[in-house]
Amino acid sequence: MSGSCWGVSSTKKETAMADKRVKMPGPSRVADLLAAVFRGTATEKCLKEGKVWLVWESAVGPQIAGRARPVSFRDGTLTVAVSSAPWMQQLTFLKKGITEQLNARLGEVVVRDIYLKAGKCERAASPTEPEKPRRKSLSAEERQKIADQTDAVSDQELRGALAELLARHMETRSTD
Repeated sequence: MSGSCWGVSSTKKETAMADKRVKMPGPSRVADLLAAVFRGTATEKCLKEGKVWLVWESAVGPQIAGRARPVSFRDGTLTVAVSSAPWMQQLTFLKKGITEQLNARLGEVVVRDIYLKAGKCERAASPTEPEKPRRKSLSAEERQKIADQTDAVSDQELRGALAELLARHMETRSTD
């Protein structure tokens, strides 16, 4: 007699059916969902260009990153502020290699050229000590606005995640 610890008997057929069940995929990352939503739009291009700031230090190394920082991006040209004339001259010779490193980390050709200019190269604030935003309570009107904005999303789990994201944004948004 086959059985289980719950006193319910199971047959070979039931066991075989359970083995054939398709596993549900895990939750998707928000970045992947946004990439899918914005695919083929101008926003997709902006998101790709914005990744340059995220990969800059790993692409050029800490020594260069301490003396040169990206400041803008337009039509495939990355503008980089450089701390001094000698560093600007050195980076002129390294532009091709830096461009290749950036594009390799971005996974596609996003940066076609680098324009160097004199400027301050202050490092971004340390990510280890982020300032915690103040949260405010949402009004009934704000809650209704969130509901209206997420109502068109058919997937209940995604709708809930978007509503939570919007709520957090509104809770921490400056009221100035």
